[in-house]
Amino acid sequence: MELEAGTINDLMSLGLARYEARVYLTLIRRGSYTAAEVAREADVPRQRVYDVLDALVRRQLATTHPGRVATYSAVTPELALARLMTTQRETVDRLERVSQNLAGLLQPLWSQGRDHTDPLDYIEILRDPKAIAERFADIQRQARHELLTFCKPPFVAPTENAEGLAVVHRLREAGGTVRAIYLDDSLDDPETVDHVRRFAAAGEEARFAPELPLKLVIADASLVLCDMPDPVAGTDSTTTLFIEHPALAACLRLAFHTVWKDAAPSGERPGLAG
Repeated sequence: MELEAGTINDLMSLGLARYEARVYLTLIRRGSYTAAEVAREADVPRQRVYDVLDALVRRQLATTHPGRVATYSAVTPELALARLMTTQRETVDRLERVSQNLAGLLQPLWSQGRDHTDPLDYIEILRDPKAIAERFADIQRQARHELLTFCKPPFVAPTENAEGLAVVHRLREAGGTVRAIYLDDSLDDPETVDHVRRFAAAGEEARFAPELPLKLVIADASLVLCDMPDPVAGTDSTTTLFIEHPALAACLRLAFHTVWKDAAPSGERPGLAG
């Protein structure tokens, strides 16, 4: 006998297991069945059918009739469904009480957690190159008004940096500022020259300086990403800091503009003029 999948799923949504739903739908089709008959008609494994029938009897959805061979009958569907709904309501009521108790227990803990602050929770320390590249992309995406950069190799963004170009376009179209200071030595690298030209076409203002103190990105005078070279291990070992601190960002922004004032515009550099 083929049972409708939708009806079985509906019974399962009321709390029956799949085999229980199949057996109950079988039982309602006749006055009584032996366990072997139920197993065959409901397509339930013979070794499982007794447990399933016992479960239905315990839940008062079926009755058993003792005899030389015990038989089983379904209670009327109206009564069975009412009992299933009662069980579901009792379950919901119990879960609601559990939820209320948990809320009373957890809410004070959550409130206490809001009062706790780590004195350095505005600083994130990064050492993995992939994580640094992701943070660099993040700070570009978060910029809304201004993006200032000290550009020193090695660069973490991909060579084409299509996302960076999109950020420049977005900021300039919104009336924002995008400025970058590159090292004079970078003009010896054709890839860097091509990068500067593409970003200038997108709206980036570029200048060049003989030296830069460190790699630095400042977004909206509030977010900072900077490299801190290890003075002992040398330039090959560095730690990158992501800092969300407006006061520090404002200070570094002043430092940026001090270098910017003395840096040479790109039009004064060979290969970029015109």
